[in-house]
Amino acid sequence: MPSIDETVVIARPAGEVFDFLVRGENLPRWDSSILECVQVGSGPVSVGTRYRGASRILGRRIEWATEVTEFEPGVRSVSRSVEGPLTFTVCYEVRATPAGASLRYRLTADSGLGGAFGRSMEPIVQRAQAKVVSANLGKLAGLLADSAA
Repeated sequence: MPSIDETVVIARPAGEVFDFLVRGENLPRWDSSILECVQVGSGPVSVGTRYRGASRILGRRIEWATEVTEFEPGVRSVSRSVEGPLTFTVCYEVRATPAGASLRYRLTADSGLGGAFGRSMEPIVQRAQAKVVSANLGKLAGLLADSAA
């Protein structure tokens, strides 16, 4: 099961970064694979909050739903897939730093590549996905830093 763990420093206050991350409609603005994402229902984000979305992966539209399983306002949010063909968990951890906010982003996903061939391909898939995640986090940092102007 591929796992990606990246950290980026964003030149914005930690609370602003966290609040931006947990608004589903912001996800397509910085994650290149996300086509859409919306919070199901209204109210503040908490454990049990669900999001529905769609991603484009290898040219295919894949719909999914996630549920928040851990939530510490302003600090940590963990969501896991609950519907759709993808099995994944995403964790955001934000902390204040002298430069703004440090975001630790962790993604654990089932590649869906079964069998011996699939297992042998997982390191290649993980390296490719790590590059995409790194680029997405760079885009997020730039987007939020630019919003300060």
